[in-house]
Amino acid sequence: MDTLTQFFNQMLSAEKLNIVLQIGILIFIGIPVILLLSRWFRKYMTTHTNAQRGLIAGKVIQYTGLTIILFMVLEEMGFELSALLGAAGIIGIAVGFASQTSMSNIISGIFLITEQPFVVDDVIKVGETTGQVLSVDFLSIKLRTFDNQFVRIPNENILKSQVTTFTKFPIRRADITLSVAYKEDLSRVQSILENIAETHPDCLQEPAAMIIFESFGDSGIIIKFAVWAPREQWLNVKNAIFMEIKRRFDAEGIEIPFPHVSVYSGSETSPLPVSLTNEQMSKP
Repeated sequence: MDTLTQFFNQMLSAEKLNIVLQIGILIFIGIPVILLLSRWFRKYMTTHTNAQRGLIAGKVIQYTGLTIILFMVLEEMGFELSALLGAAGIIGIAVGFASQTSMSNIISGIFLITEQPFVVDDVIKVGETTGQVLSVDFLSIKLRTFDNQFVRIPNENILKSQVTTFTKFPIRRADITLSVAYKEDLSRVQSILENIAETHPDCLQEPAAMIIFESFGDSGIIIKFAVWAPREQWLNVKNAIFMEIKRRFDAEGIEIPFPHVSVYSGSETSPLPVSLTNEQMSKP
């Protein structure tokens, strides 16, 4: 009983209470302050630069602050920091050899952050995956696909893959492939398409729209119609132009052909009935 009393007296001594109080302040006040400072700095950098630099700045503040608090807590608890740093160096070397993939991803992450082929909020395509960049970290990037799936891609895979950034530039071209019947006047078709591009409010006049007669298809003449639009309006412009082409062609009597298929029923069956229209019968 006396030993127990002596133990509690030691624990409740003024010096120990002071240490516990300082540790409590570091943990329960220091950590929230660091997190708030990190969020504020990230928001500030995002507003004045871009989301990618804001993300990096916020993480630097957060990790640096938490590391300082950890060392201060260990020092208050009586640990020798020099010995801990030495042990951490040895452990770090061992872990580095054991996790070469992680080190490769970290190095790749540094290249991605430095080169900046894309930043946070960009829309990119990696392989068959297309989505919006949520974060670019030292080990991986995180994407949100357009059907709201979360995708994590290791940085090493990013450097080894072809990456397409759809939102890198302020304008983007919308390509529409269409077909017209062989009987149509191509000059008239071209004039209608040019008028569609000129009258749409979100189509840019510079660069100008392109009309390319690509090939003679099986059912009609294949045309590529390309218009430029602001990046934010690209999808709306493409859908609007597509519908306007259909409306104008119907109004102007321009035929959009479709594939015709001949069906062979086999030698053991009766021939399929064939009928001629009046227009076809009047032709020589």
